[in-house]
Amino acid sequence: MFNRFISLQWKSFFRSSSFGKSLGIKIFMGFMMLYLLASLAMMGGFLYLILRKLVPNEGPMWVLSQYLIFWIIGELMLRYFMQKLPVMDIKPMLINNIKKSKIVNYILGRSAFSGFNMLSLVCFFPFSVVLISNGYPVLNVLLWLVAMISIALCLNYVNFIINKNDKALAVILGVAIILYGLDYFDVLPVMAFFGPVFHALYAYPITVLIPIGFLVAVYAINFKYLKRVLYLDSALKVESKVVETSELAWTKRFGDMAPFLQLDLRLIWRNKRTKAQVFISLLFVFYGLIFYTQEIYANMVFMHVFLGIFMTGIFLSNFGQFIPAWDSAYYSMMMSQNIPLRKYLESKALLITVSVVAMFLLTIPYVYFGWNILVVNIACAIYNLGVNVPVILYFGSFNKKRIELDKSPFGNMQGTSATQFLIMLPVLVIPMVIFSVLNLLIGLEIAAGVIIVIGVIGLVLRNKLLDAITDQYRKKKYGMVAGFKEKNS
Repeated sequence: MFNRFISLQWKSFFRSSSFGKSLGIKIFMGFMMLYLLASLAMMGGFLYLILRKLVPNEGPMWVLSQYLIFWIIGELMLRYFMQKLPVMDIKPMLINNIKKSKIVNYILGRSAFSGFNMLSLVCFFPFSVVLISNGYPVLNVLLWLVAMISIALCLNYVNFIINKNDKALAVILGVAIILYGLDYFDVLPVMAFFGPVFHALYAYPITVLIPIGFLVAVYAINFKYLKRVLYLDSALKVESKVVETSELAWTKRFGDMAPFLQLDLRLIWRNKRTKAQVFISLLFVFYGLIFYTQEIYANMVFMHVFLGIFMTGIFLSNFGQFIPAWDSAYYSMMMSQNIPLRKYLESKALLITVSVVAMFLLTIPYVYFGWNILVVNIACAIYNLGVNVPVILYFGSFNKKRIELDKSPFGNMQGTSATQFLIMLPVLVIPMVIFSVLNLLIGLEIAAGVIIVIGVIGLVLRNKLLDAITDQYRKKKYGMVAGFKEKNS
């Protein structure tokens, strides 16, 4: 029966109407996954030497054991955001003489072959080989590797339970921050506490039964839950939701753009994917702490430009690059009405402009690391306002792929095409090149001034640029409407 399930899934994959349309993206993501696995394998191969060099007075296995708690939390968060749970069209199965237990076992068993379960194996297998070649007991090392694989599979099935629960994400993130904070500020030696626990998996081979036992328990919990909800009429149950309404009366001051602004604000707040873009943008304000605090990046002006464009324009990029695909569910209806397309695009430009200004204000505290950072961020924000806003809107006219707003944004390539990759050239690469060259030849002030002037020119020409962009949308209207109707694109 399992062979039949695999055959049906294989045929469904290759016979899907979206297979050929997104083949390039699938190949690209496949190469990225192979690159990630190769990088992890290389890291695992050199991990023994790295730990020896960093902590010469302690054994590599002991040092690694102290950090495994953070590896586990990080992998669980990665799975929550990125891992897609296995989906199978089970309705035709339920009307046939097929046991539910077989269907559930297939779904759970298939998830065991997820690429995310390969992360621990690919990293720790080379590490285990190096340990054995350096005289570590073979039995201890092999059973420790089995324990690591069991823990990875536990995380796989735990992700089944928490994946649809936003509260679970808050708990995991909160636990990670608290544990790291307690250890960093020497309030509680977290690594010293968990280190012996994970080291015992190597020192005492019999303890491998503990993660295996957890794996069996989590599998059983998932099995019982899925079997309980696996009914043909489960999809007929009406789900009740409390809808929060808001008049958004303050938007009326924007005149003809008010209805479009209200539509966008409600769309952002009521849908999972758009709401996540807001929170992601706010989180990336802290991105500068990774670079500004490192001396190696202190003199890399091109990195400062990258951060300036990126942080002040993160919502511009994340949300703006999918305009008007966010409205794909009702775009054909809008285009059949007497709607002023120019006002529609102006409302999008206004929304993105407000986001750039807000993100810039949030980056002002980085002046603590130097006035030159504030100057660069000001220049980048003005460049985003004058150049990148119309650029984003123009490239939006090439979007023809539908977006389902209730889908998770993490690991979701829906709506993505070659346009999203090409757009990075004018948005990010060109200002970095201009700024870096002028800074090298003349100085930072002149480089910042030129970027500001370019942005101001864009702001002055905003009306003419929007006229040209509106004409472009009119020319592409029917192709976009047809593309948005393709639900499997």
